[in-house]
Amino acid sequence: MKVGKLSTCLIDKGRHNNIMITDMDIYLFDLQGYIHLEEALTQKEVDGLNACVNKIPSLSPGQWYGHIHGHTYGDKDGLNYQQIYEAGEPFEELIDHPSWFHRVRFFIGGEGSFDEMHGPMFIDENLLNFRQSGEGIGLHNGGKLGISRCQFRYLNGKFHCNQINILIALTDIGPGDGGTVIVPGSHKSNFDNPDFGQFSMGARGKCPSLMRGAIEIHLRAGDALLFVDCCTHGSANRVNDGQRRTAVYRYGPSWGNFRHGYQPSPELLDRLTPERRQIVWPQTLIPRTPQV
Repeated sequence: MKVGKLSTCLIDKGRHNNIMITDMDIYLFDLQGYIHLEEALTQKEVDGLNACVNKIPSLSPGQWYGHIHGHTYGDKDGLNYQQIYEAGEPFEELIDHPSWFHRVRFFIGGEGSFDEMHGPMFIDENLLNFRQSGEGIGLHNGGKLGISRCQFRYLNGKFHCNQINILIALTDIGPGDGGTVIVPGSHKSNFDNPDFGQFSMGARGKCPSLMRGAIEIHLRAGDALLFVDCCTHGSANRVNDGQRRTAVYRYGPSWGNFRHGYQPSPELLDRLTPERRQIVWPQTLIPRTPQV
C-alpha cells in the first residue's frame, strides 16, 4: 500500500502490529473528509473476492442466498448484496483489514471512552454493489444536516466520527465507469450547495460529477476510499459497458445498531476470530431465565 511518511504508530495485537497512520492521512482526512488508499488490497485478495462473488447466484431485490440479501436503494442505483461478509473468508478478511483498521479506529476516536465499551468499532452495514451502464446514485449528506449517525467532530485533540465508510474497488473504475463523487470539505459545510437539488438522490437529474465543487474519484481494483459519511457524496452515472463492483463496510462506535434489520448468522459468528466477532456483534446478550 502506498503511504506517505510514517509518523504515528497505532499498535494492536496480531496482524495489526506496527500498522501506521501518517500525518498526511490525518491532515487530508480533516481537510477533505476522505483519504484515497491506493493498493489497499493485493491482486490476490481482489481475485479471491471476485471469485467468491462469482459463486453467488444472481439475486433480485428481496431474494436471499443463504444469509446474503438482494437489495436496492432505488431503481437506478444498482443492485446490492447486503451482509456480504457472510459470503466467505475473503469478505471476512475485510472486517479488520490492516490497510484501514487503525485509520478507521483513529477517526472514530473511541479509545479510552464509552464508545469502545463493547469493542473497537461496529459494522452497521456491509454490502457489495453492482452497477451497469446507465446506473448511478445521486448526491446525499453534508455537514449542514447535523445527522448524529454521520457526525464529523474534532474535540480535545481527538476525532469523534460516528460513521467511517470504506469503499473498496473490485474492478477498475475510470472515466465513464461511474466513479464515486465527493464534495471535498463538505463534512464541515454549514450551507447547501445552491445547485444541490439538481444532483441529489431522488432528483434523477444531472450527473453528480458535474456539480460545482464535486470531484469524481477514479480507483484501481484493490484501491479503497475512506470517508466520513457526512461528506456530500454519490456517484457519477456509468456510461461504459461492463460492470462496476464495489464493497462497502460502514464502521462506527461499538454501541451502534444495524442500519437495516440484519444480523450476523450463528454460522458466521462461530467461524470468525474473536476480534472480528467483536466488531460484527459487539454486545453479548443478557440471557433471560424467568424466575417469577
